Amino acid sequence: MNRHFDEQLQELLQRVVLMGRVAESMIQLAMAGLMSRNESGCTDVFIKEQEVNEFHDEIDDRAVKLTALRQPVASDARFLFMASKIGSELERIADQAVNICQNAHYVLESPVAKTLVDLPIMADIAQKMVRDSLTAMINRDVALAITVLEEENKVDALRDRIFQTLLKEISAENGTAQRDLSLILIARNVERIGDHATNIAEEVIYWIQGRDVRHGHAVDADSAAKPPGV
Repeated sequence: MNRHFDEQLQELLQRVVLMGRVAESMIQLAMAGLMSRNESGCTDVFIKEQEVNEFHDEIDDRAVKLTALRQPVASDARFLFMASKIGSELERIADQAVNICQNAHYVLESPVAKTLVDLPIMADIAQKMVRDSLTAMINRDVALAITVLEEENKVDALRDRIFQTLLKEISAENGTAQRDLSLILIARNVERIGDHATNIAEEVIYWIQGRDVRHGHAVDADSAAKPPGV
């Protein structure tokens, strides 16, 4: 009986990972379309959104049923709670990728923003945060999850720099206000992706060690060496 339950938990973990891979690919497609000034990739983003939504429903359903039927305790209970929460975070990441595509439409109607170089760097960091948070979950790697939390500061700093650059462009009244406002929204979309990746990393730490590191609770490399909670 316990072996079968372990297999069910592993299957659920694999579904979360697959959902995460789809959501991550959506970020790449959305940003590639923006940077190459080609909206064709957005069609795939919209298709993948439906796939992510289906994963979300399935993961929630499995987590609820396993909780009700098995009444798990300790780390198993935390895992089921985490799986459901991470599913929600990944669904929101997918939504942000869709928003990037929608905002990119207005950017591509205008001249290229030659002064903007930080946005693709910011997006690369946010996408890696998503990938690393999932890897931390797969490998039960608290140290990697902590690294994801630390990367959030880089995303926020780039967001601030992008905002400052674009607000100067808007103040110059050079006829590109719509484009610049859309780029500000895209930077905000990317920032939110980083926020959701951070939330995933926090859930991973909670699952493995039973520690709540949300809301500014202290977390450091020494904590990663502590044995998992029970």
